[in-house]
Amino acid sequence: DVQLVESGGGSVQAGGSLRLSCTVSGHPYSRYAMAWFRQAPGKEREGVASIDADGSTSYRQSARGRFTISKDNAKATLYLQMNNLKPEDTGTYYCATDDVVVGTLNVGWYKYWGRGTQVTVS
Repeated sequence: DVQLVESGGGSVQAGGSLRLSCTVSGHPYSRYAMAWFRQAPGKEREGVASIDADGSTSYRQSARGRFTISKDNAKATLYLQMNNLKPEDTGTYYCATDDVVVGTLNVGWYKYWGRGTQVTVS
């Protein structure tokens, strides 16, 4: 079974930083694209950043310059470094993957999802 487990969430003040991690098991991690999504209460899930199998990255406009997505193939772990956090970044953050080499910020693109980690910015 494919399992994705997020960690690293927490509560921070505006301007602070967090680094989220997503460990992957049961899936040939390095071959495929991955992404981070978030969902605020009462809102739809939205894409934050994606990384292709070759390491190319994409970000939603509001995350550019503040967030960095990266992966460590040896550790089968995806990261999201978030700096200069804002209250509007608050939400549950999910990692996702599928058998695709090119990632998108489209929720429907991915089949495998983690359970999420909460980020609260005040």
